Order: sequence, then C-alpha cells, then structure tokens
Amino acid sequence: MITEIEDFFTRGCGRCDRFATPDCSTRLWAEGLAALRKLCLQAGLTETVKWGHPCYMHAGRNIAIMGAFRGDFRLTFFDAALMKDPEGVLERQGPNTRHPDAIRFTDNAQVEAMAPVILRYLAEAKGYAEAGVKPPKEETEVDLPEELVEAMDADPELAEAFHRLTPGRQKSHVLHVTGTKTPATRINRIAKLRPKILAGKGANEY
Repeated sequence: MITEIEDFFTRGCGRCDRFATPDCSTRLWAEGLAALRKLCLQAGLTETVKWGHPCYMHAGRNIAIMGAFRGDFRLTFFDAALMKDPEGVLERQGPNTRHPDAIRFTDNAQVEAMAPVILRYLAEAKGYAEAGVKPPKEETEVDLPEELVEAMDADPELAEAFHRLTPGRQKSHVLHVTGTKTPATRINRIAKLRPKILAGKGANEY
C-alpha cells in the first residue's frame, strides 16, 4: 500500500495489480477525486494517508476517507452515527453497515455540483471533533482484541468487511479470537477467520 499522498492521485492505492496502470480506479475518477481533495483541503482538514487512501483529519480525529472503485468513488465519514444528513445524500456501503456513512459519486462532475453540500457536511463533522463529541456507544458494540485491531489496521479489506458484519457475527469472531490468551494463537486464528469475514459470515458459519 502507498504511504505518500500524491501516489494515490497519480498511481493508485497500491492494493491490487492495477496499481500504477491506466486501468487503476483512481485513473477512472481522477477529475472527481482531485475536486474532492480540493474541497477537503478547503474545509481546513489535515490530509494524511491511512490504509492506502487519503484520510482527512481534524482535532486529532479521523473525519473522512476517500476511496475509488470500478463503479464509483466515495467520501466516507467516520462518525456517521452523528451525521444529521439533511440532504439525504449519505448511503450505507453494504447491507450490514449500521449507519449511512458515504457520499457516492458515479460521475466526476457530481463533486462540483454538490460542493456546497459536501462542505457543510465536512464542517458538521469538524464541529463534532472540535467539541469532542463522539457517537454513543451502541449496546451491540464489542471490545476488539488488540491483535484484531492491528490486523485490520494492516488489512483495509479485512477492516471494511468486518465492520459490515452484523453485531452478532462480529461478536462470534471476537469470541473465537479471544478464546485463547496466547497472542500468536490469536493472530493465527484471525488469519484462518479472514475468508469467513470477507464472505460476510460469522465464525461458526459454513
């Protein structure tokens, strides 16, 4: 994965074999991604690279992250549970996503057309960060073991798939991983569970 921000906009994220080729998804949406980047910087956010993608921060908090796919590109908000979404533009990224969290673009020109809305949403998210407001902890949330957190930090595909799981499926994986106290065994269990997580299944599903 890339570690330099300019690489994303010129070569891609580095997560697949289309990296640095004309077929990279970032090349398909180059104009829209550049416009989206401009808005995030205009909003006063700090630009970083996390999980191979441009991540925008404020007051020590992740605010939004940018992604490019074959059929669209997106701006995803981290604390989506707080967002009011008066314009109704936020979408769930999957059937098990808890809250609408992403603005999805299927045309490069959409960014410029939606610029005022995007800036308002970024300002709203910044305000929560500045005030230290966090989403209320949902009863279904589970405490993730350190080994699983580290695995997801190093594997964006795993992280995205895990967060799309239903709370019950998430809990099944956590219970399986924490069933042993040995870090090495936990890491090994996470590796074996990865295919199930990517498939949207719980630890005990086949």
